[in-house]
Amino acid sequence: MLLMILLFQRDGSRGLISMTGRVAHPQDTLKDTALAIGDPVKAALVTNNTEESNRPRCGVPDYPTLKDVIYRGRHRQKRFVLFGGRLEKTDLTYKVVRFPWQMSEDKVRRVLLEALRVWSEVTPLTFTEVSSGKADIVIDFTSYWHGDNLPFDGPGGILAHAFFPKTHREGDIHFDYDEAWSLGNYMGTDLLQVAAHEFGHVLGLQHSQEPGAVMSPYYSFSYPLELSEDDKLGIQYLYGPRPHVQPPSPPQPLPQITTDTNEIISSIPDACQTDFDAVSMIRGELFFFKSRYVWRIREGRLEAGYPALASRHWRGIPENIDAAFEDQSGNIWFFQGQSYWVFDAERQITGPDSVQSLGLSVSHIQAALLWGQDNNYNTYLFKSGSYWRFSPKENRVDSIYPRNMQDWRGIPSDVDAAFKDQYGYAHFIRGRQYWKFDPVEMNSLQGYPRYFHMDFFGCRNV
Repeated sequence: MLLMILLFQRDGSRGLISMTGRVAHPQDTLKDTALAIGDPVKAALVTNNTEESNRPRCGVPDYPTLKDVIYRGRHRQKRFVLFGGRLEKTDLTYKVVRFPWQMSEDKVRRVLLEALRVWSEVTPLTFTEVSSGKADIVIDFTSYWHGDNLPFDGPGGILAHAFFPKTHREGDIHFDYDEAWSLGNYMGTDLLQVAAHEFGHVLGLQHSQEPGAVMSPYYSFSYPLELSEDDKLGIQYLYGPRPHVQPPSPPQPLPQITTDTNEIISSIPDACQTDFDAVSMIRGELFFFKSRYVWRIREGRLEAGYPALASRHWRGIPENIDAAFEDQSGNIWFFQGQSYWVFDAERQITGPDSVQSLGLSVSHIQAALLWGQDNNYNTYLFKSGSYWRFSPKENRVDSIYPRNMQDWRGIPSDVDAAFKDQYGYAHFIRGRQYWKFDPVEMNSLQGYPRYFHMDFFGCRNV
């Protein structure tokens, strides 16, 4: 039986690996489209002659499935694909042999745990990290030739590969150590997305034919990480659904607070009638901050459950923050008054610390912006007609700053917030208006300012 290996590749090529360790050439073609499931001997590669096939993707061929399933009383073509069976137990252990250089070990562990969580939330599967001895899943970050006849190729190209259940290296996942691993931004290869996909493979899932699924062969950047309905159907077909847990008895009601107390309950601001304190693009989503609350916009829509308390995500941040930004390593910075805080996802790293320690001679930073292109990104801090270039890596502003806001042509001298969108445009907000800044022309676009309440929240009146 031919051994199947899963390859994540950036150049769009697909790889079928045999026991000889040789990768079929990406220009080979699928020689038998009527290929039966479980007969990879007849498989070669699909020619990369379409725009879709040139997208970053996992390198394993996509085998057609001939099985149907009955779903909710209807005959339904199964879109998820299985390969090789399943693991024989549900309480699984995992260990990390080596770590990438771009992230701390603690951060990598949290990312891997989050990638496993999406699978354990919908199945009886549990995952426990072990530091020594045998583990069901073994994770390694390694380079070039590393003992399995499947060499990595340095930055770009093949990102990772994994082994299916019931193969001679069942449970092994290898990531290319030399990739630009990142978290929550477009400036590298997102470890969370790739890890979740590879975990699906070691659990027994092949590629899904459903666009947008975690198990889709095409690498994508999407936050927050969520399984599609197709991913859930596939993994539950193998392991069953998560057992129903009887909810605990409701707690006894707390004593009612009477009007004799002096507590002031603040009302939630109306997004259509407020000027926001700060705005930031975090993990590919827009967060608007006002007082103690945050609004979360994903793919142009306000997420359900928002506005919510900002402390729901970042415990310990103050109310009325002045500015916020996410740096290139995925850490989130908050500024208020003379202090700043730094979080790794939702875990506080430092703060409150003085902004003077960053080389700033001013307080109450009004806006912060991570901006640039082609991996040449800088962080800018804005205050009262001046701006500074800040290096989170050095934890200092550049000595030749501040400079005058006139450098940002067409942008008002005083701004309240700033962020960069997924297309590279910088947005500057003042009051209830915003300006869009072109990274090529280095000027504000024509037709601005516009009212961001109308464009981002769908408000009719401002």
